[in-house]
Amino acid sequence: MDEVMRIAVVGAGTMGSGIALVAATHGLEVTLLDVDDEPLARARSYHARTLDRGVEKGRITRDEADEAIARISIGTDMAAVAGAGCVIEAATENAQVKETIFGRMLAAADPGAILATNTSSISITGLAGTAGSGKDRVIGMHFFNPVPVMKLVEIIRGEATSEDTLRRTTSLAQRMGKTPILANDSAGFVSNRVLMPMINEAFHAWTEGVAEAEAIDGIMELGCNFPMGPLRLADLIGLDVCRDIMLVMLEAFGDERFRPSPRLEELVAAGRLGRKSGRGVYDYAAG
Repeated sequence: MDEVMRIAVVGAGTMGSGIALVAATHGLEVTLLDVDDEPLARARSYHARTLDRGVEKGRITRDEADEAIARISIGTDMAAVAGAGCVIEAATENAQVKETIFGRMLAAADPGAILATNTSSISITGLAGTAGSGKDRVIGMHFFNPVPVMKLVEIIRGEATSEDTLRRTTSLAQRMGKTPILANDSAGFVSNRVLMPMINEAFHAWTEGVAEAEAIDGIMELGCNFPMGPLRLADLIGLDVCRDIMLVMLEAFGDERFRPSPRLEELVAAGRLGRKSGRGVYDYAAG
């Protein structure tokens, strides 16, 4: 099948809107979908702000920014994925939600279209089970936040993923200016299998009074050459997302090291989800 020239992204949150923008700035036609108009309006505003900053800093021209915006169409009707060579699901990190979306994607997408998921922890083989005869077209494309900045796309192949799907997906990631690296289909894959226990341990150290949050992050940044400490990174990812990823791995492996720290659970229950809510480990209300 021909290389992908048009994609559809289902889910207009932080990750979905970022994926759509990167694709559009690299010449791909994009359809961005969500169930409500509000996240789509936020995505439009994010796209405009990001491209305006790029123009101000000389990274792109005004014409290039306008052309990128023009390549992105938005809507709420799943039927709009028809004609896309790849449909990327970018919904919340919940297996039931993703399975429901995959069923709708399969019904609306063209035969032969890649059915990709931006999951950061959930089994690709499991999601493919909802795709019936299309399971050979199901693959993981795990982008990283912020999508316009982070170069990696973790490519995850399920048991039934075909060689053609893998080839086309890898080519698409490269077309979007990303570096695709293949991981096997195991809960958390590579990135979160390694990262989440470290973030969880940082919460334990904070809870046990080993050091304050700022000190934990500062030590890991300066001592381990991390660009961002684990607690600040958790705020960027979203504390609820971190908790959900840990629960997926806890269920998959039955290993207590993946059980979310009680303090992490408390912050999530209090609605302190990180940067997106204005407060998490740190308070972002004052910028």
